[in-house]
Amino acid sequence: MSVHAMIAPPGLDLGALMRSRRGARRPKMTQEALAAALGYSKSWVCRVEGGQIVPQIETLLHIATVLDIPPDDLITAAHPPERDPVRNPQSPGFSGQTAATVTREDHAIQEDTVRRRGFLTGAAGLGAVMVTGSPATAASHSPADPATTLEAGLFHPPAAGPVPLGQLAQALHQARAHFRHARYQALGAELPLLLAAADATRDHFTGHAKERACALAAYAYSLAGELASKQHSEAVWVAADRALAAARASGQPAPLGEATRMLSVAMRRAGRHHQAADLLVHTERQLADDPTEQARAVRAAMLLTCGYTVAHYGDRTAALGMVDEAEAIGQRLRYGPGLEKVSIQATREQCASFRLSVYNKLGSPDDAVPVVARIDPGVFPTAERRARFHTDTARMWHQLGSDARTFASLRAIEHEAPEEVRRPSVKALTADLLYSSTSLPGLKEFAARTGVHS
Repeated sequence: MSVHAMIAPPGLDLGALMRSRRGARRPKMTQEALAAALGYSKSWVCRVEGGQIVPQIETLLHIATVLDIPPDDLITAAHPPERDPVRNPQSPGFSGQTAATVTREDHAIQEDTVRRRGFLTGAAGLGAVMVTGSPATAASHSPADPATTLEAGLFHPPAAGPVPLGQLAQALHQARAHFRHARYQALGAELPLLLAAADATRDHFTGHAKERACALAAYAYSLAGELASKQHSEAVWVAADRALAAARASGQPAPLGEATRMLSVAMRRAGRHHQAADLLVHTERQLADDPTEQARAVRAAMLLTCGYTVAHYGDRTAALGMVDEAEAIGQRLRYGPGLEKVSIQATREQCASFRLSVYNKLGSPDDAVPVVARIDPGVFPTAERRARFHTDTARMWHQLGSDARTFASLRAIEHEAPEEVRRPSVKALTADLLYSSTSLPGLKEFAARTGVHS
């Protein structure tokens, strides 16, 4: 019998296999050590081993390398072969009726009854979310990790039926408000039912109503991708893929742009910077002949995202050129009804903020200092965008070695959006500052308050 067979007997699920292999190491590998080797948090490893997350193939291969597990064994454990259910003719509910004996009329009557019942049930459930601010099933529970609730909603969606388009749009508007105000726990609690209702609604309608439902579903999944990205959850891949499928079915530029941008973010986080840039450029060119304000606003948003993306592989000229082009488009746009659904708007201040991000990623913080000096954070319309600006400013000062100014920016994030400072990337910045300069007054208390411990 091979060593692998003794360590990982057949039949283990992914979590059991990983725990078994960690325990077989000498010395035993902890979850913290595995997380550090993989580049993820301990909580992420805990969720994988607990069966709450099934990583992408590339990540599974990385896990296999770190834990010295045959890749085929690990992939099989993560995606076990499905078995066809065995139906017992003697069991309750088995009618003995074959598909051939069910008439089309019977099927139509049953389907119409189910759809009508589902429509009413879905409307009632989504209405509860809009009135209470969270799903009824989540009431009385303590706030959960936004990534955990989102992943549960994506992989194990709650039961929901279709709802009127106006009600779905209103629920989506409320979810967007949570994101813009950086209320990520509330957003994570509401998204599962919103996504399930969006899926049921687009399956219910036909014609133009279906296209509108697809657009709403695309926006909802793009919003889920935004939340997953902020929490460094690999669920961003699932959300982006579903958003893109719904957006293409809608035939509208705004949902297509949002979904494409989210997929590019997922690709960028996986280190596929060139592929992400190619995707954005290809889609931006597809919209170049569309003269509508919405299409132009989407193009500008994609150029800003692409500029930041190409900065990851050091192309300074292309990165700054794309920001310049987006700003030129933004100056000619008339922002109003119809453009509010484009998350990144190419205003002068927003373009300057992206220029700051580009300089940080290029390792040129000196060039970013005059950019920051020209920006009034108060001009950004949402708490999420203001917090993003302060985060980039903190990174700039951190690169320049100014601990006091870095800490001042971190405190500004907390002031604008308390949940932002608990994001993995911001906590990592706080930890770096804590380990390098514990003499700053209030730093230890700030670290403890935001979940970073020395």
